[in-house]
Amino acid sequence: MSQAHAYAAQSPTTDLAPWTLERRPVGPHDVQIDIHYCGVCHSDLHQIRNEWFPGIFPMVPGHEIVGRITQVGDHVRNFKVGELAGVGCLVDSCQECANCEADLEQYCLDGNTQTYNNLDRQGRPTYGGYSTSIVVREEFVLHVSDKLNLAAVAPLLCAGITTYSPLRHWNIGPGHKVAVVGLGGLGHMAVKFAVAFGAEVTVLSTSPSKEADAKALGAHHFVATSDKDQTKAVRGSFDFILDTVSAEHDMNMYLSLLKTDGSLVLVGVPTEPLKVQPFSIIGGRKTLAGSSIGGIKETQEMLDFCAEHNITSDIELIDIKDVTAAYERMVKGDVRYRFVIDIATLK
Repeated sequence: MSQAHAYAAQSPTTDLAPWTLERRPVGPHDVQIDIHYCGVCHSDLHQIRNEWFPGIFPMVPGHEIVGRITQVGDHVRNFKVGELAGVGCLVDSCQECANCEADLEQYCLDGNTQTYNNLDRQGRPTYGGYSTSIVVREEFVLHVSDKLNLAAVAPLLCAGITTYSPLRHWNIGPGHKVAVVGLGGLGHMAVKFAVAFGAEVTVLSTSPSKEADAKALGAHHFVATSDKDQTKAVRGSFDFILDTVSAEHDMNMYLSLLKTDGSLVLVGVPTEPLKVQPFSIIGGRKTLAGSSIGGIKETQEMLDFCAEHNITSDIELIDIKDVTAAYERMVKGDVRYRFVIDIATLK
């Protein structure tokens, strides 16, 4: 066992505060990572507040983890002490079901093990990256290039792969007209990837003030959905819409913007049920789908793609003592575009 300093929520009604936890001993197939940076995801806030489901407390959030390997088990072959490494949303799965065998551990039929707010396969609570170290099975550790700003790589482990995966699954590329709903932590990565894949990209936002940012990120067009004339002008325009918004919004309006046989894919998770009229889908043979993160193989593919094309998240680096204030700003959309905790401030 080894001690790790952390920030934890003791209950859904308390702020994060310093806490010490015990990491398991490094087993023969394990990798121990000294965490350097951890991204702040909106799902961290949802979970410490019990907004999705009852949590396991004390809770140490964080699933956008990058750092340097300090120890490996005797049977580990793909990682070495001193290398950079990352950990995303998953730390285990059954590794035997049809989905795991297809490199879709995120959809493990036996239930995957989340990086935090979950029980591992021995029944122990998992604790995330708002901490100084973590121990993870080799199969769920990722190689990280030293070519990129390490702090800006951290959000790729969730915001990056959450947007990369559906764009790849729906084979988005040249000739496709793609719209991204929302320009936050997920949305800005969706724009970067869709542009890199060769699509014609439009950002759909309720905030006209985000047009300049959207264009700076590479978007070709911008539509302020608060302007009825602008929205009407793009009805039936898009082959694919990636919806990154976690707030309540009118799905039927966005479905009206799809071409015949177009697809709208949800990656944002509003806390309230979405209301979809059947004719919004039937009219135009449209598809409404959802997508989670990617599997480990695809996540590594994404990290390699980012290293090759110099793609990282746009971040604001913060001291861990400022995380509660960062949550408040995140809810207001006051971040361009992802907070990342400098774990050195915890040490």
